[in-house]
Amino acid sequence: MRSEDTLFVGGPLDGRVLPVLTGPTGQPPKWYQVPVPDADGGPPTVLTYRRAPAGYTKRLGIQRGWKYEFVPEGRERRALKWPWSKPGGGTERGDDTEQRDRPSQG
Repeated sequence: MRSEDTLFVGGPLDGRVLPVLTGPTGQPPKWYQVPVPDADGGPPTVLTYRRAPAGYTKRLGIQRGWKYEFVPEGRERRALKWPWSKPGGGTERGDDTEQRDRPSQG
């Protein structure tokens, strides 16, 4: 496997350049998590870094590479977005049918 020297910005690894393994497309992973063991033997603390463009060339605007930026709140979780899904998860439909089936009071 190939590795790429990548700059880390922010957090405890600020300013360090570490080799990061690249995937089959030649890019490093979008998220990089570093487990730091606890001194008391408890669960390890996980430092989370997100991949960002390192910069662009002046003349053509081509991307120069990648860097990792520290994210103190951790990795963000996103729901899967399927092309056949409705926005909001389709819960509106269930609420509509219940209201339509009820007899009107009045």
